[in-house]
Parts: sequence; C-alpha cells; structure tokens
Amino acid sequence: MSAEVKVVIVMMVGDPRRLGVPGPEARLRFEAESREPATGPGRRLLAVDGAPVFELSFWCGSCPFLFRRLEGATQTLSLESVQERLAGQLVGLDDGVLDAFGALLPEGQYLPLLLRVEPSLVVPGQDGDYFSHEQPATWDAVYGPAEHPHTPYYRTFETVVDADAHLYEFVVPMVPPSWNNRERVQEYVEQMGQGALPTAVAVSTLDTCEPAVGDPADQYEHWGLTHFLLDGHHKLEAAASAGRGVQLLSLLALDAGLAEARDYSRLAALRSQPRQSRGARAAR
Repeated sequence: MSAEVKVVIVMMVGDPRRLGVPGPEARLRFEAESREPATGPGRRLLAVDGAPVFELSFWCGSCPFLFRRLEGATQTLSLESVQERLAGQLVGLDDGVLDAFGALLPEGQYLPLLLRVEPSLVVPGQDGDYFSHEQPATWDAVYGPAEHPHTPYYRTFETVVDADAHLYEFVVPMVPPSWNNRERVQEYVEQMGQGALPTAVAVSTLDTCEPAVGDPADQYEHWGLTHFLLDGHHKLEAAASAGRGVQLLSLLALDAGLAEARDYSRLAALRSQPRQSRGARAAR
C-alpha cells in the first residue's frame, strides 16, 4: 500500500512593504471616533467607504480583545481583475494580487502573510466561541459580561506564545455566511473535494490585550490575530463545511494594531508551531 505525500504551504512571510493610497482615497480605513481631548481617543473602528463596519479592541490594551460587526458591514471587497489567480493555490506572495488589494487600503506598512487555514465556523454563544469561553475567564472579574462579536466568524489556529501569553487567530467575514450564495459554496466544496486549494484575501491586525487590575480565573496576554475577509467569503464557508483547507493571503497592517515591533517579528515562528489550545496547556 502506498502512502500519498502532500506538501502544503503552512506559512510564508514576506518583508514589510509600503502599500496603499492616501487615507481619503482608501476604500477601507482604520479610524478613531472623535472625543473630547481630555478623554482621549474614542473607539477604534474599521470603515469601508466611510461607513464603520467593525469596532476593534480599545486603545488601552487592558480592555477585552474585540471585533464587533456594526450595521455598516454590508459588502465585500472582491476584485474581478484577480479572480482567476485566486481560484487556485498561490505558490508565493503574488505581487499583482498584493498591489491590487493594497490599492483599497490606507497608505502604510503591511506585512504579507500566506497561510493555509482549516476554518471552523463559530456562532456567538455556542461551542467554540472565544467570547463565551476564553475571554470571560480572563476579563469577567474586572469587566463583567463578555463582549459579543455580533457575527458568526471562523477560528483557524491558536498556540502558546509563552507562559504568560496565548495566540488566537480568527477570520472575520465582512458579511454573515448566511448571505453567501448556496450554489457557489457548493461549487467550492466540490472543487476542494477534488484537491483544489483556492485563495482568500484579508487585511489583518494583531492586538495584544491583558487586564491591568482584578483577579481573573485565568490571567494572561491574549494575542488576537484577526483577518478581516476582503475576498473569499464562499471559499471560507465551503472549507469549514467540508472540513478542508483554504489558502489565505493576508496584509497585516503594522500601523493599525495594538502590538509592538517585537511581537510582529515573532509571528512567523509562532504560526509555524503546532496548534495548541490554552486549555490543553493548562491541563499539562
């Protein structure tokens, strides 16, 4: 009996590059709500075409990690010009695709990541929901009830950073999976069943958050690597429903997250580690 050997790209990291267009021209922007100077900046927001689409973790870094869908999140940002390239597996960091999606983003420093993910669809309040399980164990004693993302999302990876920190990775659709076209999802399911590995595209942030006070049941620093899906909504749902992998090309916004340069420099090594839950580590 012969064994089939599969070679897949687990992680490819490029060099940071400057991408994007001047802020007012960018379709997607990272913004802050205006507040009185004495009270500091307001909510961190992700906006598309001027409409806030997601609320992000608060600036302080001691508030709970967060992505919360807002009413303005009603569209995806697919680009017809690169659909043929994204239909299959990219063999490297495709400059044409990066430049095309970079033109949607505000000018800044971005770290290109090429990942293979095996997504699991999570419904808030149900099994696997970070906001019902991992987050409350750290923040409930200080902040009360957990945050709510107001959208289904995908969990793709997690691993140990060190004794005092844990990395969680999420893929967040711009629109709910229930909005996807059922026939297109099924087409991707069938293609993946035949070995296809299509590519989705996201803009991403890394937020590191830990409560500064209180006595939580499980205190540690939460590293939230969040991929906001620009293109590939049907692909992610198909991969989740079929238990298959999909490729994810991420533009990690180095100017927009709550992390330090030393944290970004560790991502390649962390993302190459075996997947390990916080609970599994605690049980050892």
